[in-house]
This record gives sequence, C-alpha cells and structure tokens, in this order.
Amino acid sequence: MPKEKWSQEVTKHSNALDLEEGVFSKNDPGEIARSLKRSAEHNERRKGTVLQSAMGMLTFYINRAGDNLSKADRDKLEKAKDKLRALFEEERA
Repeated sequence: MPKEKWSQEVTKHSNALDLEEGVFSKNDPGEIARSLKRSAEHNERRKGTVLQSAMGMLTFYINRAGDNLSKADRDKLEKAKDKLRALFEEERA
C-alpha cells in the first residue's frame, strides 16, 4: 500500500478543520462552501476566524492538488471560494 503524501494526511486529519468526507468532490460549489463553513463553525481548534479557516482549507486543497486538478474541478473550487465569501457576507447583512 503506497504511503500517503503529507498533503493528503493534512487534508484528512487537519487540526484546522474536521472535513466532511468527499467535500472537495461535490459537484455544487455552494454545497462545498456550506460544508466548509459548517466544519469551521463546529471546530473549536481553529486558528483565526471561521471564514479564514474555511477559506484556508479550500485554498490549501487547490494548491496541493495543483496540476492534478482538471480545469472544470479548479473552476468549481474557485466558484466555491466566491460562494463561501457570499455566505459570510449574508450573515453580516
């Protein structure tokens, strides 16, 4: 069995967030954003704000996946960033 890369280990067992299984493979950017927001809100070990934690994990995943992400997946995850920001803006309004 091949050893996991450090980034896979961080994604699965990060102190920052306890992620929903398969969150980054969801088809709807809004679902991804809502899942990350829920994870960040329910994790007391996070450093920074809920938005910072959720956005940080999403950015981390995008950066670590790098060239292995298809254009469609990268676009979907970039849209999830916009949806995540919008969720927090709605709360402030």
